[in-house]
Amino acid sequence: MSHLPPFPASRPRRMRRDAFSRELMREHRLSPGNFILPVFVIDGQNQVQDIPSMPGVQRMTIDRLLGVAEEAQALGVPALALFPAIEPALKTPDGAEALNPQGLVPRTVRALKKQFPTWA
Repeated sequence: MSHLPPFPASRPRRMRRDAFSRELMREHRLSPGNFILPVFVIDGQNQVQDIPSMPGVQRMTIDRLLGVAEEAQALGVPALALFPAIEPALKTPDGAEALNPQGLVPRTVRALKKQFPTWA
């Protein structure tokens, strides 16, 4: 009988012998339900802006965002993270725009809830 050195010098592979065993022992599984889609929102109508510091990522107006949200919902993504691009003139040290019920984020949330009332 041979004695194998202790782990980590010896790493038995009996659990990885075939696909069924590997699937059975796998600890992590990722699916669309595990993700939150970040979206970048701007004020206006029917506009899309590229974000230079993030190639392939765009800011979009609420009307354009609804199409992206519909696609995300169809794929099984459970939530969106909203990142608004607030106009510099509206930014104040006390963050008053965050409490404005007609601000960009509240309007975006209302539009999403109206379009997708059952979505998480």
